[in-house]
Amino acid sequence: MKNWIRFSVVVLSATLGSSLFAWDYEGHRIVNQLGLAGLPDDFPAFVREPAAAERIAFLAGEPDRWRNVQDLPIKHGNGLDHYCDFEYLAKAGLDHRTISPLRYQFVAEYAAGRAANADAFAPINPAKNTDHSQEWSGFAPWMITEMFGKLKSGFSYLKALEDLGTPEEVENARANILYIMGVMGHYVGDLAQPLHTTEHFNGWVGDNPNNYTRWNGFHAWIDGGFIGHAGIGIDTLRPQARPGALLATTRSTTGRDPIFEAVLDYLLRQHTQVEPLYQLEKDGHFDRKKTPADPVAVDFMTGQFLNGGEMLASLWITAWRTAGPDTYLRAQLIKRQTAAAQ
Repeated sequence: MKNWIRFSVVVLSATLGSSLFAWDYEGHRIVNQLGLAGLPDDFPAFVREPAAAERIAFLAGEPDRWRNVQDLPIKHGNGLDHYCDFEYLAKAGLDHRTISPLRYQFVAEYAAGRAANADAFAPINPAKNTDHSQEWSGFAPWMITEMFGKLKSGFSYLKALEDLGTPEEVENARANILYIMGVMGHYVGDLAQPLHTTEHFNGWVGDNPNNYTRWNGFHAWIDGGFIGHAGIGIDTLRPQARPGALLATTRSTTGRDPIFEAVLDYLLRQHTQVEPLYQLEKDGHFDRKKTPADPVAVDFMTGQFLNGGEMLASLWITAWRTAGPDTYLRAQLIKRQTAAAQ
């Protein structure tokens, strides 16, 4: 997927206001808030404190805010983490069931596969590739998996600090956890939007036997415009929030990281909604002139928000429940405590 299109959505959001392009921030807030609503009662209570919950919701928009810096390294590195165009994997001769969960090993696999199957890809247009993104399929599943590891680490050292640390250390550890939870939610929310999983991200490309729209405003309308048009908000969705569940943490027969596999499964489930989304548009359900918004389209979009919130809650729960004790930090804290007592 080409980041210059996605960046244009952000620019339009800032220019025209959240009521028109709400998914950029308000939609991501909804996913994070649904994630919070899907947590069990015994999840650490500090995340539900009003200021903490607002912090998590606010941070849902953080990775998009990084787009306001036009320096090439951040444009390139940040932009690629927001999506994964699933079709590109097969075009590069890769099987999604065996790709590496390690980002840079995958980069090598994909680069080699793309070079060996160059005819399967459209030529790169340098004028539309200023961030050097068109060479890649996108890295959202890797970003989510990596942030899961950071969150798990945060819970590990928080446990040690709650036993042996100072109040200031505990507060800082909790602040770190809130930050990771919030930012992580952005990428989970991105994949809840089917157009972040496909080469058909902004109108159908290539062969089009079903005559789906090629409108280059489609992504902006689905990503934000329709959400504002329909008035979809957390107040109506929170009662429908789905509880998160502990994800499998045992390695499968492939030997791959189980969280990466769970994230890929989530990606594939959202990818199956790409064509139904285009069919709904073709059938007129996303017509911009319909007031009130078409209920079929509203149900589709709210379903995607609920999918995102459920997956996010599940990742948060799994990181918390599987976080082992930070034995190194605990040993250092005991040494500090012993030395202070002498």
